[in-house]
Amino acid sequence: MDLHSALAWPFFEPRHRELAAGIEAWCRANLSHAAHTDVDATCRQLVRELGTAGWLKYGVGGVAYGGHGDTIDTRAVCLLRETLARHSGLADFALAMQGLGSGAISLGGTHEQKTRYLPRVANGTALAAFALSEPEAGSDVAAMALSARADGDAYVLDGDKTWISNGGIADFYVVFARTGEAPGARGISAFIVDADTSGLEIAERIDVIAPHPLARLHFSGARVPRSQMLGAPGEGFKLAMRTLDIFRTSVAAASLGFARHAMAEGIARAASRKMFGQTLGDFQLTQAKLAQMALTIDSSALLVYRAAWLRDQGESVTREAAMAKWHASEGAQQVIDAAVQLFGGMGVQSGTAVEMLYREIRALRIYEGATEVQQLIIGRDLLKAHAAAGEHH
Repeated sequence: MDLHSALAWPFFEPRHRELAAGIEAWCRANLSHAAHTDVDATCRQLVRELGTAGWLKYGVGGVAYGGHGDTIDTRAVCLLRETLARHSGLADFALAMQGLGSGAISLGGTHEQKTRYLPRVANGTALAAFALSEPEAGSDVAAMALSARADGDAYVLDGDKTWISNGGIADFYVVFARTGEAPGARGISAFIVDADTSGLEIAERIDVIAPHPLARLHFSGARVPRSQMLGAPGEGFKLAMRTLDIFRTSVAAASLGFARHAMAEGIARAASRKMFGQTLGDFQLTQAKLAQMALTIDSSALLVYRAAWLRDQGESVTREAAMAKWHASEGAQQVIDAAVQLFGGMGVQSGTAVEMLYREIRALRIYEGATEVQQLIIGRDLLKAHAAAGEHH
């Protein structure tokens, strides 16, 4: 089932169907699968174009601050990411990082902070970044070591952040640092740090298998005004988790877009490739492979849009978002691998669609919570629900 068919599901409203048609038409007119020789420049250009076209508004909360609505429409963000990913992994990345990088400002920013940053994020004139991971604190966020020490009217930041998407090209970073109000997760605060802040440097650019801007940041006595703190001291971890709760489902949607592209390539290959006097698609083995791909995609789509719909109803979706991300990212890897196999030697030739998809999908099983972390989240949530049910009996 393609996205067009899925739009008939009761998860969607007429506005979502209009949005899906609009972004599909825009992608066809504006995106190609050509290799990006200068990734930084391409990302900046994509952010500008997505902003001019109005697509970035959907990742920003508050009409007064350039957003499409007063709250972020999760289904809209997921539809945008699924469609963009199907056409261009870098375009999906560009849109996603604007939302993730500014999400904490939408959720916890003051009027002044929102006014200063969000309109520029929405129109594509400022690039945002989300700086959470550290060399020794990836999945275990509470192990964060970057320190923020109060000093008069400022906080002084010292330490490192790594694996920061848009690192090196962002205009500002939402940075999470240890302020020490309490041990572990309760002693972390959030700050908006402008890229030109003295004491902040891009220590290293990181190359990955599906190229996109990525860097390690080094803070050495970086003074950040107290007015740049997001929310209350010690509330940063909660703000980070709330931000990830919004956008985790959209990672699943991007995985779904990659899988749909691979499926389309695989079907076209099976229907056209001649082999032993018939087509590849005439073999029952091929038909079984295509059937498995279709099943994986449809089940992922149901999980993705269930989680998105529930969040838009105001429900907590910690478990549902984790299920969607786990199933859709792992499933997309399987679908894309099967498509590569259908292409044979051509499937591993650099620059072919399925080879690029093979590189694109791999990181999605790691970032915004690795698959193993999603499994822990689901397991803990089930046990918590069981304990709560026991208290009521």
